[in-house]
Amino acid sequence: MNFKNIFITIFSICLVLSPVLPVFGEDFDPNYIVTDTEMNDYTSMDLEDVESFLEQKGGFISNYFCEDIEGAVRKAPEIIYTLSQENKLNPKFMLTLLQKEQSLVEDPSPSSGQLNAATGYGCPDGSGCNSRWKGFFRQVNSAYLQFRSYLDEGHLYRYKTGETYVFNNSNKNQKTIDIVTPKNQATAALYNYTPHVYYGNYNFWKLWNKYFPTQNTFFPDGSLLREKGQPGIFLIQNGEKRPFLSKSALLSRFSLNKVVDVEAIDLQAYSTGKPIKFPNYSLLRTPKEIIYLLVGDTLREIESDKVFSKIGFSRDEIIDIEQDELNDYNAGKLITETDIYPTGALLQDTSSGGIYFVIDNTRYPIWHKQIMEINFPKKKIIPTPKEELEKYAKAGPLKLREGELIKSILDPKVFVISNGQKRPIASEETFLTLGYKWSDIIDVNGRVLEIHPTGEELNIDTKEGKVVVAGM
Repeated sequence: MNFKNIFITIFSICLVLSPVLPVFGEDFDPNYIVTDTEMNDYTSMDLEDVESFLEQKGGFISNYFCEDIEGAVRKAPEIIYTLSQENKLNPKFMLTLLQKEQSLVEDPSPSSGQLNAATGYGCPDGSGCNSRWKGFFRQVNSAYLQFRSYLDEGHLYRYKTGETYVFNNSNKNQKTIDIVTPKNQATAALYNYTPHVYYGNYNFWKLWNKYFPTQNTFFPDGSLLREKGQPGIFLIQNGEKRPFLSKSALLSRFSLNKVVDVEAIDLQAYSTGKPIKFPNYSLLRTPKEIIYLLVGDTLREIESDKVFSKIGFSRDEIIDIEQDELNDYNAGKLITETDIYPTGALLQDTSSGGIYFVIDNTRYPIWHKQIMEINFPKKKIIPTPKEELEKYAKAGPLKLREGELIKSILDPKVFVISNGQKRPIASEETFLTLGYKWSDIIDVNGRVLEIHPTGEELNIDTKEGKVVVAGM
């Protein structure tokens, strides 16, 4: 078969498959349902936690007793917890599975059939359950053992990480074709147990996030996140993840050493914001021949060719854009002949020696040289007469750039700069969970700390699998 015929065949397949792909919630990724870390986290709950969880949900099994294979009478929460420890699997996984398969977490009066097929083990679609695994204990024990094998011996089973599969599913009044490439062992294990996307594993995902919300939107604004093993980098800003569309767009604003590698689920917790397409201080020209200077997310129109030349811009640096691309930015002040430093400059008072950062006709005093060294390591200082400086409006002291990790020379407490505040990091555990590096911490003068008001503490309660923000 020649290339043309191959292309036509593939294109035809796409035409057949595409219209029947189901639409899921925007955060659901059928290729990555839960992380391997989550599935294997057998310390996520203790027995008391399991008992409390089931009591809160009001299901029958919170106070259900049954026999194990030795004939000993045991309580359901204890069975769920003890077997999770024996198999080193997360008890949250079993609680989710019990609800997904037979609604046992919330059902106050389940039938004997529900209890006897508690996890759906040995109950293939379209046929009855195998009596060999009948009963609550056998069901829970067998499911734990099966998933432990899926995770440890994945190569022995049908669905494997990194391989692509097509699922033909019939759901009520519609048929769907689901194309899945499991990204990790936990996801492959779920498909080996339930070979459906919709509703099977979609429902597992919904219940998992309902019962145990990751609350992974705890990364402070200014964080740079990258999914492990993937090239894309996102800026966390105003509770959204904003993708950088080019390396130059990133490097014109941040340093690569600030990037934190995270799980896919961490990024899925954020809705996607406007992309960051152009480098900071780009010169953008519309079809109407208007030239703008991009400063952050703000476009400042350059008043005339004369102003353009006077400031020292080069026409070789101009990037042509479409008119509708202006909608992605805020409108800033017009750049006129009085705007000598539209991209910002460090000016030093020749009388007092004080240094200011000047931009947009405003001067920001730099209270300590460390701020200048951190924010502008390569920027030259321009000696300027006091009379010239006083032409600029005076603002508050310049703060450190977003995402910097700082601490006092005299105190081990670490802070991260976010939205102009210094947010305390509660513990070493929180620091490492956030993906920070000890080598990135900067010892600063007390004066630098004073400039930044203290924000909410970042405190990760790993035992509960969530983030606790002080005061909330």
